Amino acid sequence: MPTPTGMDFPGLGAKGSWVQIPPARPMSIRDIPITTIDGDSTSLAEYSDKAVLIVNVASRCGLAPQYEKLEELQREYEDQGFSVLGFPSNQFLQELSNETAIKEYCSTTWGITFPMFERVRVNGRSQHLLYAELTKTPDSTGKAGRVIWNFEKFLVSPTDEVRRFRPTTEPDAPEVITAIEDFLPRPSGSAGRGQTAPT
Repeated sequence: MPTPTGMDFPGLGAKGSWVQIPPARPMSIRDIPITTIDGDSTSLAEYSDKAVLIVNVASRCGLAPQYEKLEELQREYEDQGFSVLGFPSNQFLQELSNETAIKEYCSTTWGITFPMFERVRVNGRSQHLLYAELTKTPDSTGKAGRVIWNFEKFLVSPTDEVRRFRPTTEPDAPEVITAIEDFLPRPSGSAGRGQTAPT
């Protein structure tokens, strides 16, 4: 009898023959488990056909007025395959104490309709796995690593390309709008800016 190697297992084929099990698909950023603000388990796979703008939000931050512009982006582009995703974080001690209070604040103060998620840590030893992956992406100056403040933005394309924008970059800044429009899903055969459609 041959000695199994790699991912070979006996008894899976006809008459006890050996069968090669294909290697598991590497985990994508879309596979990382996340939890909605209402406590439901999900992942970014739910948005696999969309470009998503992931933002670590905080209700008591001086940048909280960016909520208004984030909601404007949601309303402008949601029918084109885009969504803002808000991840509350008390990493910088400026978020409310629980998800219920955060949800009420977002609804009553800013009329938020985009998906919100449970509070996460964006840096440090308890860093959420999603942010462990996102922070590998450098910003426009080539610097990767820690989230520096609330309202840092990570734009993820449907093919998992990531672009990073620091907190003081407004949601409606030209570079953000250009990146969003570049990442919007397009019908087969069409091309975005700087891309050539296949022939």
